Amino acid sequence: MKAYFVKLFGYNQFATNQILETMAANGAPGATLKLMTHLLAAELIWLERCQLIAPTMTTPWPAPLSLEQCRQTAETRHKAWLEFLNGLRTEDFDHVIPYETFSGVKHENLLSEIITHVINHGTHTRAQIGQQLKFEGAETLPLTDYSYYLRLLNN
Repeated sequence: MKAYFVKLFGYNQFATNQILETMAANGAPGATLKLMTHLLAAELIWLERCQLIAPTMTTPWPAPLSLEQCRQTAETRHKAWLEFLNGLRTEDFDHVIPYETFSGVKHENLLSEIITHVINHGTHTRAQIGQQLKFEGAETLPLTDYSYYLRLLNN
């Protein structure tokens, strides 16, 4: 299971970098920076929950980062997630992770469920960024499908 999630985070990094390049080519409209900042904040929020440490973020919607800050943060988040994943044992993926939302509601999920959520959230948010880029006049969007990423890995 670890290898599977490491591969998914490779895809996550690839797709995020593709979108960041498209944002740069289109002047990084403000709405896209707001969404990318949210995506990166969520990755940290969930990582800290998985690590069972106190949250450092006070909101999932912090003030937007610059494009360069997004690039740097995306790289930092990717490395942090890989370090976390590589430190896990097979049985860790079935551990229950308790956490509290920003509104104070307590929940719990399996670690594997949370990791899956982080990847799905990234895909969803990158699609929202793509939509904003189209609204701002972008003529094309990059290929960010998982199947495309797998074809690249296999070539």
